[in-house]
Formats: sequence, structure tokens, C-alpha cells
Amino acid sequence: MDDTLARRCAETARGLTVPALLHRNATEFADLPALGMLGGDRALTWRELRDEIAGLSRGLADLGLRAGDRMLIMMSGRVEHWIADLAAVHLGAVPSTVYATLASDQLRYLAEHSAAPFLVLENSEMVARWKPILDSLENPPRVLVVDGSLREAASRGAELHQADPSVFEQTWRNVGASDPVTLLYTSGTTGDPKGVVLTHQNVIYQSVVLEATVSTPDHTASLAYLPLAHIAERMLGIYNPIYRAGHVTICPDPAQLLAGLVTVRPVSFFGVPRIWEKMVAGLQAQLAVADPAVQAAVSAASAVASEVYELRGASRDIPPDLAARFDAMDAQVLRPLRAKLGLDNMLWAGSGAAPIPVEVLRYLAGIGVDVLEVWGMTETTGTATINTPGHFRTGTVGRVNPGMELRLAEDGEIFVRGPLVCAGYLRADGGVEPVVDAEGWLATGDVGVLDDDGYLTITDRKKELIINSSGKNISPAQIENALRAHPLIAQAVAIGDRRPYVTALIVLDEETAPLWARARDIADTSIGALSSHPLVLEEIGVAVAVANGKLARPEQVKTFRVLSTVWTPVSGELTPTLKLRRRVVQEKYADAIDGLYQAAE
Repeated sequence: MDDTLARRCAETARGLTVPALLHRNATEFADLPALGMLGGDRALTWRELRDEIAGLSRGLADLGLRAGDRMLIMMSGRVEHWIADLAAVHLGAVPSTVYATLASDQLRYLAEHSAAPFLVLENSEMVARWKPILDSLENPPRVLVVDGSLREAASRGAELHQADPSVFEQTWRNVGASDPVTLLYTSGTTGDPKGVVLTHQNVIYQSVVLEATVSTPDHTASLAYLPLAHIAERMLGIYNPIYRAGHVTICPDPAQLLAGLVTVRPVSFFGVPRIWEKMVAGLQAQLAVADPAVQAAVSAASAVASEVYELRGASRDIPPDLAARFDAMDAQVLRPLRAKLGLDNMLWAGSGAAPIPVEVLRYLAGIGVDVLEVWGMTETTGTATINTPGHFRTGTVGRVNPGMELRLAEDGEIFVRGPLVCAGYLRADGGVEPVVDAEGWLATGDVGVLDDDGYLTITDRKKELIINSSGKNISPAQIENALRAHPLIAQAVAIGDRRPYVTALIVLDEETAPLWARARDIADTSIGALSSHPLVLEEIGVAVAVANGKLARPEQVKTFRVLSTVWTPVSGELTPTLKLRRRVVQEKYADAIDGLYQAAE
């Protein structure tokens, strides 16, 4: 990576804090829109947003919130969530959003571990859910409810701020770039969640890097739809818009995502793989019943778009005649198709948090949407590597960000160091435990390979590698990726550790599967019924055979079982960020797994 670019990024980010950037926005871009709700009447301007933050910040201070204190927030996507979070930050306190899908024992763990003296909840239903937990704690936090005590604190604080604004202005200036800006708990795929402490320097450097590597205008509109407990949404929904003085529209319900995209028409959008997979499945289902002339037009245009995409990915020139054909077909066919998805203004589309099938990427490229994979983790403030519109390679997660370093251990484990690595993990005693070794390297737990041009490919999680009974190391992610390329399959788990061969548990897509079934005149389209229907099992068998054709013999799935349920964070098989909880799956479906091996013997 260019050292000059890294130095420029470091210089740009040096000394900046989130409160300082908000002050700049309220001064220089006071009347520009900052934050609003999908379907709302109007957005708060930067001046109005900062005034709201100032009032609540004074109110929280009046209640006793101090610099260094943690404050847990469990709230859906709404303006008050952003305001509460940033009000705490202006005091030097550390906000921590909690996933609403966590089980009671997980919530209790977070409350005890964070030792947060304040807990902000959205409504009385959440209060009722937390009450048994709070009653069991030795030092329960003070609860503030959005439309009750939190509003009262904001009202009192607004009076205090109006009477003496200098208190707020002096307080935020005491916040330093190396101070914590948020505490995010990891998904806990293999054990108790870890509290990752991120600093102002971390999040602002990430914003600077994104600006330097992906060319998008300032003050652009974006759509926030992921939980703020997710590092991607924190970066793209809070910190980056503050740095770029953008306009965030909050989409409170994931079911409204398509409507939100069509309304906002953002220039950039990040989707976890499941979002893109569902989009592709929906497009395929619509085109399958479209007029043959429409199908032919889309197919022809897609072929041209795919050819352009492959040339760009190989860093090769696009012949003028091909470029002209693409421009014409894109304008006539593909851009109107993208407009129906709200993606017609897209300059950068990203995917991360889990592997995405290459087939999905290529399908989207065929309609003119280049979805570029990134890689990172909460501990690296989001992206550590990135594919950009000008430099990408399909199937990889890109090259290391400016200022970051990356190396591979002998076993392929990825180590990174640099300004995006977090301050450390919160200890139960309130201290921060470093996550790096004596030389500053973070062991990520991911395994990968680097090509000669520095593009990184993730092969698996180190702790999740399958070692079969013959001693062969097998990547479950590669197998699962190949299976999920079929639109009927929402989730797949490869099994085979200490076993003679690989088997798989498969979960049907709850949206695509019923559509597929109705097109074949299957009467009962419930997931339970479809999981045992002969036509569905035959189609899944075809999907497994196709996947096996892409895999080495030891990796191939010998037999499978289609489950009669769907997996969600609530049911426990998935984390709130939709990653597999393999341990939960293997424990919950132990009998089904044993049955796969007994049936094949």
C-alpha cells in the first residue's frame, strides 16, 4: 500500500474527535440535513442535532454520568438512539449498544461485565424484560426509558444548557482522540462475548481511509438499517456520516429495506451476505416469470456487464466497442432494473461479516452492481482490507487498508497491526486488556492466503476448521459457501470434525422456498412441509451435487438433511450479525447429525 497515502490519512485523522467533528458540522454545515427517519416529515439539521445532543448530555451529567462510565443502550433504530449515544460521548462516557435479540443470560453477562451505571431502554416492554435481570444484580444500573425518564433528562439538560452553554462546550473539549468512543461486544460464536474498546482515533481513521480509497461526494445520503451494536453500522451510520457531514436516514425495520433503498437511493451501501443473497433470489424469482422478451434483454445486457466486470477485476482495458455496448444496454435495461432496487446511484457496494458466494457477486455484477468484499472485525474497527471500485479481485476481500500491516503465520492465521486495531478488551475490573502482542500484532483467528498482488482470500476461521478422521484439514466455510449459492438454501452447516466424511445440515430460505414451491403447484408451502417434499429434496440434491463438483474429494458432502425450521438469532443458531453459532448447532442437532452418519453407514 502507498506509504504516502498512509501518511496523509494519519495526518488527516490526527487529534480529531467525534465531538470536534460535530462542532464543525454544526458550525460550517448547520442547515444541511443530518439525521431522520424513513417516512418521517423532516430530518434534523446538523445544528438541531447538536443542540439535541447538548441538552441530553447536560441532562445525563446532571443524573451522574461521568467520563469513563459505560452506558448500555437497548433500542431499535430511531433518532433517540443516535442522540443518546453521542450525548454520552460528549461527556467522555462510553456508550454500548446491546442487541435486542440477546437471551436473558447474555444480557445479564453484559450488565455485570460492563458495570454500566446507566441503562437506556426503548419502552416498558424492554423494562419488563430487563426487570428479572436487574433484580438479580448486586449493583443494577439506573434505567432511563426513552419516552419517560430519558425525555425528562433531556428537557432538564436543555434548560441547563440554555442557561450556561459554556459547560457543554468545555466538557467535550476534554475528550481526547485516544479516549474510548464506544464499547462493542463481539457475537460470542465460541464463548462469552468480549467487550471491544474502540477509540475516537480508531473510528475517525477508518472514516479517513474510506474517503481516501472509495471516491464518493461529501454530504451524501445514506440508509442505516443494521443494529448499532454492529461495527459496520456504527461506522457507516454514525462516524463516517459525521466525518463527511452526510445525511443519514434510519430504516427501523429490515422489512422496509427495499423501500428505504428506493427512497434514499444511496451512493454507497453495505450489506451482509444474506442481504445480497436475498436480493439475488428475489430478482431471479421475478425474472423467472417475466415476459420472454424481458428475460432475453436482461440476459444479453447481463452478459455484456459481466464481461466488463471481469476485465475491470483483472485490471485490463475495456475495448471501446464493448464500453459503448455496455453504456447503451445499461441505460436501456440494467439501470431501470437497478432503479427498482434503489441501487441506480450506487458508487460503492460492499459486503462483509461473513463469506459471500462468488456466484452471488457475479450475478449482481451482471446487473451492474459491483459488490466488493471487505474483511475485518470489531477489533479492527470494521474493515482491515478492502476491495475498491478501481482495484478489486472477485473472491478476495481486497488489499490491506492504508497504514495497516498484514502478515500470515505458518498455519495461515492472519495477523494485523496499525491504527485501526482497537484499544483492547474491557476487563471486569474496568481496565483495558491489550489485544496485541509485544510487537503490536493482533491475531485475528481467521485463516487466509495472499496472492502476488496483495489480495487476501479468507479460507476459514482457525477454530472452525474441520479435521476429519484421516487428519485432513477441511474448510467448512468453503463448503457452506458453495451450498448457499443455490437460492433455496438459506443456511448450511458442514459437519465432519473427527468423522470419516462430510455431511451437511441445510435450512431452506423462508422467502424463496415458498415462491419456488408455488411455481411448481406444491400446495403446502410451509417450511416444515417443504423440508420433506420429494421435489424440494431432489432440488437440494442437485445443489449438493453442483457444490461437490467445485470441491476436492475429502470436502464433498456425502449426505445431508433438510431441517424443518428456520434459523434466527432468537432461535439461537445465528448471532445477531447472522453468523453461525456452530457449537449451538452441533449441540441442538446432535441427534440429527448422528443420524446422518448412521444412515450413510
